[in-house]
Amino acid sequence: MAFMLRETVRTYRERDPAARSSLEVVLCYPGLHAVMFHRLAHGLWRRGWLVAGRFVSAVSRILTGIEIHPGVKIGRRLFIDHGLGVVIGETAEIGDDVTLYQGVTLGGTSLNRGKRHPTLEDGVIVGAGAKVLGAFTVHRGARIGANAVVLQDVPEGVSVAGIPAKLVGERPKQEKAPEFLPYGTPCDETPDPIACQLSVLHGEVARLRARLAALEEERLASSVPAGFDPARRSANE
Repeated sequence: MAFMLRETVRTYRERDPAARSSLEVVLCYPGLHAVMFHRLAHGLWRRGWLVAGRFVSAVSRILTGIEIHPGVKIGRRLFIDHGLGVVIGETAEIGDDVTLYQGVTLGGTSLNRGKRHPTLEDGVIVGAGAKVLGAFTVHRGARIGANAVVLQDVPEGVSVAGIPAKLVGERPKQEKAPEFLPYGTPCDETPDPIACQLSVLHGEVARLRARLAALEEERLASSVPAGFDPARRSANE
């Protein structure tokens, strides 16, 4: 536990330029407190002490504003920045070096007691206010932009944004990925998500116009009688 605390504190100092000392992180960062409470609650949960685990989880929520069910499986070096309003459901699974910002929900869309919450693989970043809903996987190194609503698998190493979330960027395979991108929102190497969506809509409008023109030509051709010659008709008149 002490080793995990040290490496998590180091992660906070590396990823948050506002953290000026390890003591500040230990005393003042609710994301760290929530994870430490969860380690205790999860240990109780695994041993079958379900009510005790839920009680520790409830105390943690009151003190930190972060709700993590004691059944959640969390890897190492989870970084919850700011954290207020984060909700993580019972069957969610979180890998190593994952980053969550305030207002994130890892929720379920089913009432069954089986797997109903998402799995976040190593290195995933979820921006502020994003909702990841359902029993699917956000694969290694993916980025979810702020306020996105994710309802299906996210491939490895891509960025998604919007409601519902759609692909807005992918780093070339030969290019080394950055170690960390704050808020998971595409910045330098990917287009603005709104501009990207406008571009998609422009292409759709162009295709619809072309299809409409083709249908109009077909309609005109089918309405002309066989053997009809517009030039001959004009001469007779």
